[in-house]
Parts: sequence; C-alpha cells; structure tokens
Amino acid sequence: MGSAHMNDRERLTVAFFYCRNIPESGETERQALEKEYGPSIRLFPIPCSGRLDPVHLLSALEKFADAAYLIACPEGACRYFEGNRRAGKRVERTKEMIAMIGLEPERLGMVINTKKRPKGLGVITAEILERVKSLAPSPVLKNSRVEEEKPL
Repeated sequence: MGSAHMNDRERLTVAFFYCRNIPESGETERQALEKEYGPSIRLFPIPCSGRLDPVHLLSALEKFADAAYLIACPEGACRYFEGNRRAGKRVERTKEMIAMIGLEPERLGMVINTKKRPKGLGVITAEILERVKSLAPSPVLKNSRVEEEKPL
C-alpha cells in the first residue's frame, strides 16, 4: 500500500448524528472532539435518534462524508418512547439502498448505547472511527476531492 493511499485513508470524514441524551455529549465535549479529530469528523446533535430522516444520512454521504453513523440512547431508555427503534429500522433500510447503488453498507451504521454502562460520545466516536478506517475514500466524493486539491 503506497503512502498516497494511506493519506487518503487518513482523510476519511465521518458524519455523526447523535442523540443529545448520550452521556458526555454537551457543547463542551462536542467542541473538544471536533478539535481533537479536526476535519475527520462532523458532529450533529439531534433531540432524538428517531428524528433522523434517511435523507440526512444520504445527504452527508453525497456532500462530504465517507461514512455516516447514528449514535442512539439505550433501547428502552429513549425519552420519546421508541425513537431509537424506529431509527434502527430506517438506518437498515438506508444501508440496503446504498448497497443497491454499489456502495458498501458499512458506510452507514448505528450504535445503540448500553443501558448498564453507557459510553460517552467520545468513546463511541473513537470506536466507530476504528471500525470504518478500513474503508476506502468514498467514490461518490472522488470528483469533489479532486476539485479541492486543484491549485487556483
């Protein structure tokens, strides 16, 4: 694997949509994560994972992200009853859709936090980044990346 290929992998961008009910997901923690990971992550807090529409995931993949993940509160602990269950079904259908057009379904995912020992946003973010690091840069974004790299 050549060094240029490694540079591409290091430049993967992951969109994180996360329930505001996740531990350690306040504004201060979000800003610290953005500072730590730089352009590798984009964080989008939402009032409930059930509010996420598949178009948000698809739009992220189309416009800037190599992968998009939803981080939900624990099943049974959703303050809006079954928001995270509904979100899980939507994410699965969206994964099927992107597979039909030739993208790896691993580019989309959902993590449901645990009820006994809930993990903080930073821990889950690191776990997802580890999970997706084997993905190649998105072919959807290939043309926009080439445009960004062209000198003026």
